[in-house]
Amino acid sequence: MLLKDSKITVIKIGSSLLVDDNKKIKKKWLSSFAEDIQKLKSKNQKIIIVSSGAIALGCIKMNINKKNLKLDKSQAIASIGQIELMNLFSQTFEKHQLNISQILLTLEDTEERRRSLNAKRTFENLFDLNFIPVVNENDTIATSEIKYGDNDRLASRVAQITNADTLILLSDVNGLYNKNPKIHKDAKLIKKINDLNKYLKKIDIKGVNEYGSGGMHTKIEAAKICQLSGCSMVIANGLHLNPITEIIKKNNCTWFLPKVSKLDARKKWIISSISPKGELIIDDGAKKALKNGKSLLAAGIKKVSGKFKKGDHIKILDKKNKEFARGLSSFSSEEINKILGQHSKDIERILGYISKSEVVHKDDMVKIK
Repeated sequence: MLLKDSKITVIKIGSSLLVDDNKKIKKKWLSSFAEDIQKLKSKNQKIIIVSSGAIALGCIKMNINKKNLKLDKSQAIASIGQIELMNLFSQTFEKHQLNISQILLTLEDTEERRRSLNAKRTFENLFDLNFIPVVNENDTIATSEIKYGDNDRLASRVAQITNADTLILLSDVNGLYNKNPKIHKDAKLIKKINDLNKYLKKIDIKGVNEYGSGGMHTKIEAAKICQLSGCSMVIANGLHLNPITEIIKKNNCTWFLPKVSKLDARKKWIISSISPKGELIIDDGAKKALKNGKSLLAAGIKKVSGKFKKGDHIKILDKKNKEFARGLSSFSSEEINKILGQHSKDIERILGYISKSEVVHKDDMVKIK
């Protein structure tokens, strides 16, 4: 899908686009970005902005070096910087007759189904009110265990839950190259990717990953989520003034085209999970049954990894440790450890209470092709 045809567009901007190396806020760049948003809005596009920068702006305000921050201090600095960030957006966007709102998300807000639906409704209501949501991770309360860890994946999850057509990752590079362009002069920019897994086999991703402020690895993870949920994604250089106009006019960037998805919204949400809580390794018989559209039973499970509760996202791996499917577990990891390899009719006797017979029901599972 071309950007001009996009009905809902998510745009992620990193802190390096808002703050320069001398810790000066790039007000001219933000004003040009607001001009671009105004143009998209005039074509009736619904826009969501995912913006980093709370900690960077907090450090400027408090005159603190970001490199020396520990987690608990960075949470406090994020709290100070978030107001600075929203004031910056509000003042700049107001000049272009654009209304903004703030949404702070934690990982559980998108990983739990009920909360992700609540978030979706909030976005829809803000669109109806003609406001642009500005999203950031809630760094003030997030710990390392419950963090997205980067705004690339946060943006892709926001794109997925809002059924966005396009995700734009504005970076400090033009896109994905076949090798590191800072080392190799003959590095080629890949303009369009249909099958991401096929391309990854051709690219020296480790070498490529050394450039870009957010790292290319997180952008690839974001692209996988987008492709599975039917959303186009583009990595483009955001350092230009009017960066969205630059994409539309020059198209000097990398587009990741979505797979034709027949999944309903709930299954898209399952397959796009960012932090599955555990893994089940299954035998060949169970794998064959799953291929034929059956549910996963305890008898076919060989091993459990991780600690998870009933209803949590889990990965299902084959004997070669290759991910075969994802789903929601009907049992806790503790319960599965007691019943793995056992026949379904014996579960009630082993656990001492009545429960489901399927460990992962087929309706709660998505196979990875």
